[in-house]
Formats: sequence, structure tokens, C-alpha cells
Amino acid sequence: MNNQNSGTEKKGPTAASILGRVAACGFAGGLIWSVMAFIASYFKLSEVSPNMILQPVSAGAWKDGTAGNIVSICLISVISIGVAFVYYAILRKIHSIWAGIGFGIALWAFVFLLITPLFPVLKPITDLNSNTVVTTLCVYILYGTFVGYSISYDYSEVMKETKSKPSKSLEENS
Repeated sequence: MNNQNSGTEKKGPTAASILGRVAACGFAGGLIWSVMAFIASYFKLSEVSPNMILQPVSAGAWKDGTAGNIVSICLISVISIGVAFVYYAILRKIHSIWAGIGFGIALWAFVFLLITPLFPVLKPITDLNSNTVVTTLCVYILYGTFVGYSISYDYSEVMKETKSKPSKSLEENS
């Protein structure tokens, strides 16, 4: 019996495909949750809008309008890819919702406590109203949960798949 491969055998996930999934998850998380942050600012639940990321750049008045919000959301989505890789590098093996929540809180603290001087329009946290603090903290927690749980789940599924491959190949050969 001739058992030749015609190139249709399903191969396991490669490092490139896993990293592609991490990048896609980061981009999607940045897109979804920056749109949610825009909606929150539109309905005055938050004084902070996604276009604050463009404020250090003196690019004109367009950055305060619709075009500025669209560019900001796209920029945040791209930056979020890097954030997802940070999560992947540090916390991918922790398959718990609490890791994502903690990651979101750490990101919020990083943005609102450490890099506030980069954004001249962002008031110090003590000057922000409670609606802004709670809303932005919740958006960051939801972002961290989305990205973190998605990456951890994907990583654990890949590990299960790679662990089950050798036993399948042993069964096929006998």
C-alpha cells in the first residue's frame, strides 16, 4: 500500500501563523475598544477621546474633528498590535480572565499616570471627573480582557494541538 502525501496533509500551526493571530487580535481589540471609547466620549461619559493621541502633533484643526477621530482609531489599532505582542510575551500561558483584567488596569495606569505629560490635553488624573476615570478604566479592562483572553485561549489551543500531534502520527504508523 503506497501512502504518499499529495501536499494536502494538514500541518500544525507555525510560529508565523500564531504571531499573525496575535497581531490580528491586537488590531481588532484596538479597533473595537477605541471605537467604544469614542462612543463614550461622544455621549459625554468621558472627557477623553481617542483623538488625544494626535494632540502632541501640531497637524491643524482637523485632528479635533471626524477625520482626527478616524485617524486616531486607526493609529490606536496599529499600536495595539504591539501591546498584544507584549501580552503574548509576558502572559500568554496564563489562561485566566484575571490576567487580562490586570493587564487592562496596568495599561490604564501606564497611560493615565505615567505618560500623561506627552498629552497636553489630558488632565492629571486628580483633575478628571469620576465618570471619565470609571469609563476609561472600564474600557481598558475590557480591552485587556479581550486581548488577553483571546491570546491565552489561542495559545492553549495551539499547545493542545501540538501535544496531540505526536500521538496521532504514532497511531497512523502502526
